[in-house]
Amino acid sequence: MATNIVLIDDHKLFREGVKRILELEAEFNVLAEGDDGASATELVRQYKPDVVLMDINMPGVNGVEATAKLIDTFPAVKVIILSIHDDENYVTHALKSGAQGYLLKEMDSDALINAITVVSEGGSYLHPKVTHNLVKEYRRLVSEEGAIYESDDHLEKLKDIEHRRPLHLLTRRECQVLQMLAEGKSNKGISEGLYISEKTVKNHVSSILQKMKVKDRTQAVVIAIKKGWVEIL
Repeated sequence: MATNIVLIDDHKLFREGVKRILELEAEFNVLAEGDDGASATELVRQYKPDVVLMDINMPGVNGVEATAKLIDTFPAVKVIILSIHDDENYVTHALKSGAQGYLLKEMDSDALINAITVVSEGGSYLHPKVTHNLVKEYRRLVSEEGAIYESDDHLEKLKDIEHRRPLHLLTRRECQVLQMLAEGKSNKGISEGLYISEKTVKNHVSSILQKMKVKDRTQAVVIAIKKGWVEIL
């Protein structure tokens, strides 16, 4: 069954590019397009899509405001924000509005397709670069609050301890993939870094998610950070 999509972005050329990519995939169906946040509610009311791709910067009603209104009116609809901003403040506001995904417009077609698939199935998806920035900010805030590091001396001692790997749960290769996910690497980046195919990377990621009992890579990275399984440099 196809995933029905409404695309909202004030840049016509970008909309056309995204639509062209999606129309090449049999499992996606672009029902309608809009060029401002104010049109989002009416388009969703009329077409009842599964997923809305929403630009964050639009004149009048921006993507965050439009998303909040959409989720309030249609709780079942799933929204993926499209943005040029990787700053955690933008991401946080988008997620607080109810968005289930956040993609940077520098994304490749594979990331777009993967994001829509994951979100339509009930998961969440953040662009790898965004995930990396959020995790770094999380580590900074928790460190400042003293929840992880009790003192500067303790921090220095931790640096001397050999980094823990979850070898009781994951294979060594899966540990490497998890580390690279935490570094914000895409499937292509992991493939090039480990000299393995992207298909093999996807298989490793699926295995990691299954073993860690999480829905998506963002959740896996956050848990890995909390448990000290990965390093964020």
